[in-house]
Amino acid sequence: MRLTSSILGLLLSLMVGIASAEVVVVVSVQNPVEALSQAELRDIYLGRMNRLPNGSAVTPLDQREGSAAHRTFYREYMAQTPAQIKAHWSRLIFTGRGQPPRSVADDSAMADAVAASPVALGYLDSAYLDSAQVGDRLRVVAID
Repeated sequence: MRLTSSILGLLLSLMVGIASAEVVVVVSVQNPVEALSQAELRDIYLGRMNRLPNGSAVTPLDQREGSAAHRTFYREYMAQTPAQIKAHWSRLIFTGRGQPPRSVADDSAMADAVAASPVALGYLDSAYLDSAQVGDRLRVVAID
């Protein structure tokens, strides 16, 4: 019985490791930004900053709430839950001080939207970059 539980636990942890994808931050290849600090990324996605460190405008894009990329992005990069993010934007909307980033349906829509705009900043599953061969349209931004 104990051996069965151990094997089952090992299999479950392997499945969780496989299921948790890496999310990367991307910009159009037309955008010169190669790196952002985690604080700058947070400020952009929380509506506190609308310019990149080089002074150019930035428009953050979000994936639909509930998607794996959305959950991973906010957990890993923003250190907040989707509920905390929703509460943040509810306060800003109520006071008239901001609007949340425009949302797109999935990785494909994110890649298309970011590639089409030199001011867009987005995120997607790194596996999508490999499978869709979008490297000629998008650049991964290093987050320090």
